Amino acid sequence: MNKKVQADFDEMKEILKNYVEKGCIVDFKDVKAEPSIVVKLIPSKIAPLTNMKSCDVHFFAVDCSTRTLKRANNWGIYLFRVSSATVRNRNVDWSFKERVQTIRGVSYVRRKILQEIRLQLESEMALGLLHEANENDYILLDGASYFGGERKFNALLYEECEKKGIKLLALSKQSPMLRDDKGRDLIAATYMVAPQNPWVYYPVKKANIHDHLYGDVSIVKLCEDSPRAFRCDIMSYLTSQDIPSLLSPLSTISEDPRCLGYPVVLWLAHHFSGVAEAKLLQYHVQIEEELASVGLLDILRQEELACNFADELHGAKYAFNWEWIERV
Repeated sequence: MNKKVQADFDEMKEILKNYVEKGCIVDFKDVKAEPSIVVKLIPSKIAPLTNMKSCDVHFFAVDCSTRTLKRANNWGIYLFRVSSATVRNRNVDWSFKERVQTIRGVSYVRRKILQEIRLQLESEMALGLLHEANENDYILLDGASYFGGERKFNALLYEECEKKGIKLLALSKQSPMLRDDKGRDLIAATYMVAPQNPWVYYPVKKANIHDHLYGDVSIVKLCEDSPRAFRCDIMSYLTSQDIPSLLSPLSTISEDPRCLGYPVVLWLAHHFSGVAEAKLLQYHVQIEEELASVGLLDILRQEELACNFADELHGAKYAFNWEWIERV
């Protein structure tokens, strides 16, 4: 067994032993959600991108998945798999790390803690890529450009990329916080008035480090045939450059039919973060063996049964068959 995973299991037993003996104290300071960005749509801010066919730089991306291994009303055991992908021309490389994390607390508390853990694991993975990246290479993050503090990327990643001259961008799969002045989805509204060719709408909002927003917010369409556009946050140290020239190289990795219009390196990082059901079952068996070895399995299984009857009615035998975590 991987030494790190065994350490995770040891921590799991200690946390749950403490829970069984002392119970669960709810002590949670709520964290504010990402604020809405409401702006008037100004079509003159839309600029064309060059549809490039090749670009001799490395594109790096990271992503992290969370799968529930066991859960009850007051605790959960989760598998995190953080992965990285690298694309240069048609060459692809990738790697991953896994962590098993045990978290006490009611479900809404655990959701927020899980989000923070994912962002920290992604930050650590991206920092580990810096020794492979050269000046003018790209590192792409999944999400918005919030750094420092709770439920945000590690600010050290921003600082190190700035020092090395690496082009750090954050692209979001969805951006419900972006709205026009009529309350409509800003990305959809922009798409409807923009040309067919690739384009950037910039800026939607300027960076404000005091509010932890480290990048200028833009909207990009990266492939002519794509029906989708995406939020793309451009780190503030990059905004002195010509923005269309900065973003145009992304068009070289945004024509894969599996994710048309979305940078394939981000899609690959997301894909490689997936965990096969056989691996989840293996972890599940190992966890039960570890809990049985310290006399915790029976009482904790009873807590699971008190929590998961609704899932079983829907045909979910294991917690990972009926995922309840909202991806971010």
